Amino acid sequence: MHTPENPDAGQGPVPLDIGDDVGALVVTMPDDRPDLADLEVEIRPVGATRRHGHTHHHTDHDHDHAYPHVGVVGRPTPAGTVHSLVYAAVAAGDYELCPMPGDDVVLTATVVGGEVTELDWPG
Repeated sequence: MHTPENPDAGQGPVPLDIGDDVGALVVTMPDDRPDLADLEVEIRPVGATRRHGHTHHHTDHDHDHAYPHVGVVGRPTPAGTVHSLVYAAVAAGDYELCPMPGDDVVLTATVVGGEVTELDWPG
């Protein structure tokens, strides 16, 4: 049975799984940067790129330095569509955000357990 693709998937609310030592991170993209739509961004512990000379591995047997990533998605709000990154469950700590592919650290964030950290992507 064929299931039609949901054209609104990923565009609505994101359930956050926070509490104790787990928080969430929401990064709002600048309105004047349509080039950031569909960008994929990895979240890594601060210093991980420098310590490990991170590279992207695409084999099933090598996941030593694979970090979670999410894509920029336009989400409807009462004020209009807002493009953002949403990391729904992140262990408390300091992180660096790196667009994929690559190792350029564009933004750093401190995630606090039980809280939602909100940041703006640099313009």
